[in-house]
Amino acid sequence: MTRMTPSEAFVETLVAHGVRHVFGIVGSAYMDALDLFEPAGIRFISVAHEQGAGHMADGYSRVSGRQGVCIAQNGPGITNFVTAVAAAYWAHSPVVVITPETGTATMGLGGFQETEQLQFFEKITKFQAHVNRPDRIAEFTGRCFDLALTERGPTQLNIPRDYFYGEFDGTVPAPNRLERSAGGPASLDQAADLLAGAKFPVIVAGGGIVMADGQDQARALAEHLSAPVVTSYLHNDAFPAGHPLMCGPLGYQGSKAAMQLIAQADVVLALGTRLGPFGTLPQHGLDYWPKDARIIQVDTEHRMLGLVKPISVGVWGDAKLAAAAILDRLKTSNRRIAAHGNQDARLAEVAKRKAAWEQELDGWTLKDGSPIPPRRALRELEKAMPGNAMVTTDIGNICSVANSYLRFERPRSFFAAMSFGNCGYAYPTAIGAKVAAPDRPAVAYVGDGAWGMSLQETLTAVREDIPVTAVVFNNGQWGAEKKNQIDFYADRFIGSNLTNPSFAAIARAMGADGVTVDKPDQVGDALRQATASNRPTVIEIMVTQELGDPFRRDALKKPKRLLDKYKAYSVA
Repeated sequence: MTRMTPSEAFVETLVAHGVRHVFGIVGSAYMDALDLFEPAGIRFISVAHEQGAGHMADGYSRVSGRQGVCIAQNGPGITNFVTAVAAAYWAHSPVVVITPETGTATMGLGGFQETEQLQFFEKITKFQAHVNRPDRIAEFTGRCFDLALTERGPTQLNIPRDYFYGEFDGTVPAPNRLERSAGGPASLDQAADLLAGAKFPVIVAGGGIVMADGQDQARALAEHLSAPVVTSYLHNDAFPAGHPLMCGPLGYQGSKAAMQLIAQADVVLALGTRLGPFGTLPQHGLDYWPKDARIIQVDTEHRMLGLVKPISVGVWGDAKLAAAAILDRLKTSNRRIAAHGNQDARLAEVAKRKAAWEQELDGWTLKDGSPIPPRRALRELEKAMPGNAMVTTDIGNICSVANSYLRFERPRSFFAAMSFGNCGYAYPTAIGAKVAAPDRPAVAYVGDGAWGMSLQETLTAVREDIPVTAVVFNNGQWGAEKKNQIDFYADRFIGSNLTNPSFAAIARAMGADGVTVDKPDQVGDALRQATASNRPTVIEIMVTQELGDPFRRDALKKPKRLLDKYKAYSVA
């Protein structure tokens, strides 16, 4: 037992869990603890908006595999976290959200910056702790950090502001790290039996492979089966892009080759993916999900097993360990591998589909001109992207089309807002990623609409000397929604046109580098110079208003008007 203040106990617990960076905005509610960060070796990264801090913590955790931490002033500072925490929840990011609260003496009286802070995060966190006594602050802090990793998701630590003060005799608990398992032996045996009998097995590598650092195990299993591999939506880094069996991502604007190949599967092994509905929707005119295939699903969250797609075998286990255990069973048993009998034909089919898809992509990107056609810009960026880069993408039409052009050789390289799909995600997430991996380039793809929600964090990148590159696609529109107005509302563009300033000039005014690009042959050089400059940089790419397919063709219907005054606005 050691005599300490609650602030000291709190900070010592952060140190025990390896915290070296905290993202947030300074506030009186936790200033006593903040005063101890620097001597404890914790860097406080001051941001422009609390939502940005939450996204930075998300990016930090997804790159490092450790907890990302954000903190803010009670009340409005905490409510600004909500969107970022929801995004982290759907990305399974171990973010610890520290929410100082109004003091206990005036709680419930409607005081300054007072609100009930636990309710906002109830459905978007894995665990919530409310410190109910100052001498329990280390206990609750440690529990939030432990469960963020164990449950793979955000946790909330709520601390009344007066509970940072006082003194008591206490101890700082050591981190509690739990061992993961491959899953139940019976389910692993069943999975091996199904795969052994498959004539056209296909592996879906998901986020669970990335989080478990299981790319090597997934590759070894795929090679043993000679099984094509596709990646789940927005997890393009779950399998090496250059591997002959890698066929690309599923989902919106994904790889047509991946879709055509999984459509032929008789057995699908879903490694670390919930097979979410948005990530398996028809695309490119292909209703590709195999209707009669047997599905093996591996996930650490048992509630995900069979939730979206009916499955034949559910393995409640870690994707990395499960892949290794299944491979061991296939190698050491007397199971005959049916897929070995038609291996040459299947590999030829894989090569043919991949070559045809690349040829189609090339055909789409031959267009020249100024402004630049979006697909041409994306192809030029792909060719110039550093091999070890980390790329974040925002929501929106061009950023989503980028799914066809983003390829990675190593995991923890690609980050998106997943199914939450919020704007303003990419740039602050890239900042957090860069803090976690300062030796790797960090590049954010952002549309001009979403840039309006996140450009203020350029101030953070400059002030904190975090050299991140933002690629802003300037086409003067909310493209995804404008596409709906084209398809369903007879080109009545209400709220979807934008009048933009020079984003490059704004970046320079903030102290960053800013460059405007309006010709295809300028794109690659601009990206290479920005990522090599060790400077915060905004590349503003002037692109045409050409739009890709809508996110979901089933999301809207042709309008029907019943009142005479509105009938002229109907679309036949």
